[in-house]
Amino acid sequence: MSSKDWLEKDFYAVLGVGKSASADDIKKAYRKLARQLHPDHNPGNHEAEEKFKAASEAYDVLSDDKKRKEYDEMRSLFGSGAFRRGARPGGAQFDPSDLFGNFGGAGAPGGPGDRRFGGAGFSDIFSSIFSGGGAGPRRGPQRGRDVEAEVTLDFAHAVQGTTLPLTLRSPGVCDTCHGNGAKPGTMPRTCPACHGSGLISRNQGSFSFSEPCRECQGAGTIVDVKCPECRGTGGVTKNRTINVRFPAGVADGQRIRLSGRGEPGERGGPAGDLYVQVKVRPDDLFGRSGDDLTLTVPITIAEAVLGTDLPVPTLDGTVTLRVPPGTPSGRKLRARGKGVARRDAPAGDLLVTVEVQVPSTISDEARDALETFAKLTPPAGRDRIEARRRRFG
Repeated sequence: MSSKDWLEKDFYAVLGVGKSASADDIKKAYRKLARQLHPDHNPGNHEAEEKFKAASEAYDVLSDDKKRKEYDEMRSLFGSGAFRRGARPGGAQFDPSDLFGNFGGAGAPGGPGDRRFGGAGFSDIFSSIFSGGGAGPRRGPQRGRDVEAEVTLDFAHAVQGTTLPLTLRSPGVCDTCHGNGAKPGTMPRTCPACHGSGLISRNQGSFSFSEPCRECQGAGTIVDVKCPECRGTGGVTKNRTINVRFPAGVADGQRIRLSGRGEPGERGGPAGDLYVQVKVRPDDLFGRSGDDLTLTVPITIAEAVLGTDLPVPTLDGTVTLRVPPGTPSGRKLRARGKGVARRDAPAGDLLVTVEVQVPSTISDEARDALETFAKLTPPAGRDRIEARRRRFG
């Protein structure tokens, strides 16, 4: 997308946010629109598809701090719609060469001698803007857009790692023409007007500037017989399946980046990246705290008083922990190395919280035994509590 296109489009209005919107506001607005307008949810709806493309285009610019700054500066300098055809009085088409023709002389406003522009003419200023600071308009290979997807993993898969197929519906290279846009059996030919550069250089007085070739629309090649599948664009929206490796220990909310697995680039440019947002289903038994797993296990009063060997489950088996005599409810026991085992860090632990379970009903024999037990054991240490009660009672 050229900088001229930026001037003609209000990306803030497309996403429904203000110009002072934060990066998080822009991201939330885009995700909301993407869910509403995605082609999978609107099959055959051309209007929704076009709005989805427009939202993606707007997010691509506004989510990038550098692009957003350039976009804001250009629209502030020239005003929205500054280069829209038919913008001049009378409906005449606007051509940047009109400007250059009026400022060709040395010392004229915008000319070589105009110190307000640091000695740079309007051709240099426009060249810098439209090329992103380079020497000419960018018409070469363009990097493809990044793609976002969301995957929900089971708790065990997130802890231990897994590989899952991910099916995406997004733009991709046309399988019929392999991206060149020409009907099978034919090939694009080099544009005779620009000789494949995509640019036409013109002289206007003291200035020389380049503009996109009108014969090939800046592509550098001309397709005489278009591919029937993609109609000459070289790309189609299609389903594609990618095997994604989720490393052991991936956490809820984490994003995984797959380089080069996003949308294909234009004119031979590199593909964008794929970002996979991970959601983890809660487990009905285990919890997680960093790289440690957590587990709560009930024990009886007798086990708490006398101690016991307590078998507890792990994600891949069982382990036996020793409960010391006189263990209070809420005490934590540790099974080292039985937590999350990541490749780049020491394995976490399994933290087991024992919870003394008090029965709501007991047999007569158990009641007699407890009464005998109560007579033979010292009372609970409530001396300070009893002293306070007597003081205020």
